[in-house]
Amino acid sequence: MKSLDGIKFAEMVQMGAHHLYQNAAYVDSLNVFPVPDGDTGTNMNLSMTSGADETEANVSAHIGKTAQALSKGLLMGARGNSGVILSQLFRGFGKAIEKEAEIDAKGLANAFQAGVDTAYKAVMKPVEGTILTVAREAAAKGVEVAETEEDMIVLMEAFIEEAKQSLNRTPDLLPVLKEVGVVDSGGQGLLFVYEGFLASMKGEPLPEKNESSLDDLISAEHHRVQDFMDTSDIEFGYCTEIMVRFEEDKAPFDEDEFRQELNPMGDSLLVISDDEIAKVHIHSETPGAVLAAGQKYGSLIKIKVDNMREQHSAIVNDAPQAPAKQQKTKVPYAIVTIAMGEGVSNLLRSIGASYVIEGGQTMNPSTEDIVKAVKEIGAERVLILPNNKNIIMAAEQAAELLEIEAAVVPTKTIPQGMAAILAYNPAESVETNKANMTQGFAHVKTGQVTFAVRDTSIDGVEIRKDDYMALAEGKIILSTPEMMDAAKKVLEGLMDEDSEIITIIYGEDATAEQAEELQNFIEENYPDAEVEIVEGKQSLYPFILSVE
Repeated sequence: MKSLDGIKFAEMVQMGAHHLYQNAAYVDSLNVFPVPDGDTGTNMNLSMTSGADETEANVSAHIGKTAQALSKGLLMGARGNSGVILSQLFRGFGKAIEKEAEIDAKGLANAFQAGVDTAYKAVMKPVEGTILTVAREAAAKGVEVAETEEDMIVLMEAFIEEAKQSLNRTPDLLPVLKEVGVVDSGGQGLLFVYEGFLASMKGEPLPEKNESSLDDLISAEHHRVQDFMDTSDIEFGYCTEIMVRFEEDKAPFDEDEFRQELNPMGDSLLVISDDEIAKVHIHSETPGAVLAAGQKYGSLIKIKVDNMREQHSAIVNDAPQAPAKQQKTKVPYAIVTIAMGEGVSNLLRSIGASYVIEGGQTMNPSTEDIVKAVKEIGAERVLILPNNKNIIMAAEQAAELLEIEAAVVPTKTIPQGMAAILAYNPAESVETNKANMTQGFAHVKTGQVTFAVRDTSIDGVEIRKDDYMALAEGKIILSTPEMMDAAKKVLEGLMDEDSEIITIIYGEDATAEQAEELQNFIEENYPDAEVEIVEGKQSLYPFILSVE
């Protein structure tokens, strides 16, 4: 194979996207932290699928035009840091060949290298041992091989072999990967895309994963109901999918009993299983309860939670439920932020957010989602608060695409977002507000309680699956079977003599009584602190704690 045109490249894109889709759950499982929101595979899959869809809709024999379609689709569909980096890799790739009708081996190698250069420039502080390293070392090998090799398949084989070796070296570059015993998840996702490219070039099929049966059932179930109801009629608002790998030390699995247990939790329930794995789909108001039910039988190896009210609104062109969506007049200034949980969203709106995008852990909004939200409220100037470190890059990409003054205040948690909003002054410029709001959340400390999805050891903390983990400023400080012990340990790790205000945001897996127990603990041990309790209704995290 001596040349590559747009038609063949489009086929490569489809195969790469499909191979990543098949293995997204595996990529998710490689996330270092054993929290129930490891979503690198999900984000890369959704991002690549967006790119593949745009490519399929704009296929041209001119490879430059086809590559530009891929770039556009990836750019708008990018979710999470891994998805944004993937979009930048192919943004540079497409730019390098935009004027070419077809390319040869050298052109392909140089395009991959251009993608690496673009991606490194897009990341403020590139970290080695990640997807960037795998892309860079593979591209360097490609450029080297292209000096003497004209066969593009031979080039791609060498390219992928180097990508595999680079991926295997990532634990040597990032100690936390070695500690946990995994390779970099983003690099693995990228390798799946590359492998799909090569399979397409060779005309060889990829091994199919036995997951389509449940996916087909889910698709049919959604299609059955979505056209015959209003958004306000949706009783169970979260489409929840989990995959459970059975374990010997857990309860023996009985599909009928499991189905009966889940049935009261929602509707549209689908359960299929074999000797090793159970796959579940259900529409529920309490996805956390579904996750807990699954954990009784083994490890959660796939988690997906979608807000169907938002999705259905988009499908039927119904007006979404968020109050900010009702705002049609152009506003001079807006704060757009991201949050998960009805109570958290209401809290952010009450202190000044103009629009709250439903998302966060497990549901990272895409670049396009953020752009659409800003356009919906018609702001002349906007400040975007991601409230999650994995959404910051997508937010920054969205800010670049907007045709108005826009800036990202790099909040990584809900408590940081709250403090930033309170520091906002509508009389100040975008840049001044960004600086003031960034300074405003600098003194806020965040604690979280969630549960472990696997056994591991991080920073000297032995973690057991199903234990509750205490996270203080993102660092795991305790793993314990008792949720309240974890919550109290978080507070102890955050509190100091300057701590004055504590906000307890309890989720759907905690009760008002447990929040009050935590309040009593604070009042007994830190009598000078002021305590506020908020029912956040967030999933996966029973407690989010803010200490100022």
